[in-house]
Amino acid sequence: MKKKFLKLKCLPLSLIMLFVTISCSSQVKEQRKNAMKPNRLINEKSPYLLQHAYNPVEWYPWSDEAFQKAIDEDKPIFLSIGYSTCHWCHVMEKESFEDSSVAELLNKYFVSIKVDREERPDIDNYYMTVSQMLTGSGGWPLTIIMTPQKKPFFAGTYFPKESKFGRVGMLELLPKIFDAWKNKRNEINESAEKIVSIINSTETVISDEELDISSVEEAINIFKKSFDEENGGFGKAPKFPSAHNLIFLLHQYFYKKDPELLKIVTATLTKMSQGGIYDHIGFGFHRYSTDANWKVPHFEKMLYDQAMLILAYTEAYQATKNELFKQTAEEVIHYVLRDMTSADGGFYSAEDADSEGEEGKFYLWTKKELQKILNPNQLKIVTKLFDIKDDGNFIDQFRGGNSGENIFYISNSFTDVAKDLNLTEQQLVNEYNLIRKKLFEIREKRIHPHKDDKILTDWNGLMIAALAKAGFVFNNDNYLNAAKKSYSFINNNLLKEDKLLHRYRDGEAIYDGNIDDYSFVIWGLLNLYESTFEPEYLIEAVKLNETLNKNFWDDNFGGYFFTPYYRAEDLTRQKEIYDGAVPSGNSVQMLNLLRLAKLTGNSQYESYANNLQKAFSKQVKKYLAGYSMLLTAVSFALNETFEIVIVGKIGEQDSEDAINIFRNNYLPSKVLLFKSNNTNAIDKITGFTKPLKTINNIATVYVCKNFNCNLPTTDLSVVLKQLNIK
Repeated sequence: MKKKFLKLKCLPLSLIMLFVTISCSSQVKEQRKNAMKPNRLINEKSPYLLQHAYNPVEWYPWSDEAFQKAIDEDKPIFLSIGYSTCHWCHVMEKESFEDSSVAELLNKYFVSIKVDREERPDIDNYYMTVSQMLTGSGGWPLTIIMTPQKKPFFAGTYFPKESKFGRVGMLELLPKIFDAWKNKRNEINESAEKIVSIINSTETVISDEELDISSVEEAINIFKKSFDEENGGFGKAPKFPSAHNLIFLLHQYFYKKDPELLKIVTATLTKMSQGGIYDHIGFGFHRYSTDANWKVPHFEKMLYDQAMLILAYTEAYQATKNELFKQTAEEVIHYVLRDMTSADGGFYSAEDADSEGEEGKFYLWTKKELQKILNPNQLKIVTKLFDIKDDGNFIDQFRGGNSGENIFYISNSFTDVAKDLNLTEQQLVNEYNLIRKKLFEIREKRIHPHKDDKILTDWNGLMIAALAKAGFVFNNDNYLNAAKKSYSFINNNLLKEDKLLHRYRDGEAIYDGNIDDYSFVIWGLLNLYESTFEPEYLIEAVKLNETLNKNFWDDNFGGYFFTPYYRAEDLTRQKEIYDGAVPSGNSVQMLNLLRLAKLTGNSQYESYANNLQKAFSKQVKKYLAGYSMLLTAVSFALNETFEIVIVGKIGEQDSEDAINIFRNNYLPSKVLLFKSNNTNAIDKITGFTKPLKTINNIATVYVCKNFNCNLPTTDLSVVLKQLNIK
């Protein structure tokens, strides 16, 4: 899977320029074990590492043992980084790592290390920066050659076994690199030192520059110019969902009331939900679309995409009351709770694109299959609704031409199809629901794509945030309970002595948490608090924030490092701000800090937030549209905000009526506290709520705006006026 990065200046090293590197896109295949003796990866928990445990390559996990072997035998390190649902990782495995001739070269000349990028994003981030620096691009599989001291001197992505079409193959590449290692060691060492020196010098520095409203405006204009009027989304193929971009634009619509912004968001969400990128039979979104109109997906399903899109569709529903958005959000949640949730409440990471060695095989249908399953009337409905063709409507991007198979994407509206078939729209919907269930039951009998069942703290944090938001907006306790259960799982399994761990699988919790783990879980806790009003979630958010500030904050230059100061690795500590496939931890944390400041009344959080955006301002201004989540936080700080406290009793109708104002109306510029009239639990964390009481024992709402507070009121029509809600 390709990762979006800002291009860095390429290092003009003659040694590096000898070799050809390429980027990759990603899909996935099932691991095929052979009868060979397993290598050291057999003892790992990572599904990705276990997939390589029977390779003839003598793989090591990232470990002191591997680096010591390289030192003792004076060999370079061959580092391969990927993840279990990466198609090109598995292509390279089948071509090269399962091949005895390639394995012989690797075992003879190198010490080979495998890393799961999802388990060790710190290692991946560092060496991906190297790839960007040397080649101008990056992706997975990521291939790095480095010294035993972890200093890289060569970078690339996918390499075929043999050279072809201008791409150097492993059989040619490996001997060349080892020859250079033996005969051009001084040049290699100089190159490696230069690379490390440049990486070490890329620290951000506090400046007098701030991100202001003009920065937000410039980002808006970039999105407007790149918007695809016909198909929704931005730019041309491939298209990624990038839900945080849509959330940013939806917030700006709220602030500016610019109808063009709402059109961009609603058109994109509508087109995505109709396209082949959406699984119309089993629900959930695939990773990205290979074409401009969302028809032909890369079939991988990632937990983080589901979470971010649940948030986008939920907020869009709240802003527009478009039932399609609610339906889509709830269907995605249904998929996650059905297929991606452990018995203990943790959420699994991903599902492959491939099954039985072919991408999309699980999701595609031939016309003959459908004829056997459906009656003639049902077949007519499916054919018209989804453009089902005898020779298939799915264009196979790898084999070329139609595959003979069909993907489900809505090509004609329910209204038009109902009219065509002399049905009411409701009759058509009812019939389609029966068809979908029938096809789902048949599909369930197929061989399923591989599921990566490791549980990652950061991605679970995103799902907690999404389920809490959806549970509140849709008034659905099942969603809230799933969010609560996930946090309980984290609290019980991945929180040790107030410090988060990153990965859980098969009873093992391991790896120090990174900023994404903390910031995403804090986001989830803040959403859980504002959805349930249970004080413990706000209290836990404050505690985690204290740990994050203590262990990650850069006192010299501002912003948060990706890793804590106590991480044992001797790699350079880096900072991430780019909002790529998921928002960066720093971007999410800026909004967390601003929300915490308003929820607790502690202005110190705002100081952290201000210094954070200053630390990255120069970098962000180079391409503002790449930092939409950060700019969402900036706009929250710059625009009119509401701090609301409801004092009453949870469960009583007057309190529920007050809460429903915020359930039914889109107010991204607010924070919401609930104080029980009978307890002082929230006062311990907020302080300023102590004197707030009910009036005449009726639920009372306190609305403050821009540091000015209105008189408390029990009249909800007055509350609506104070909030500028018509």
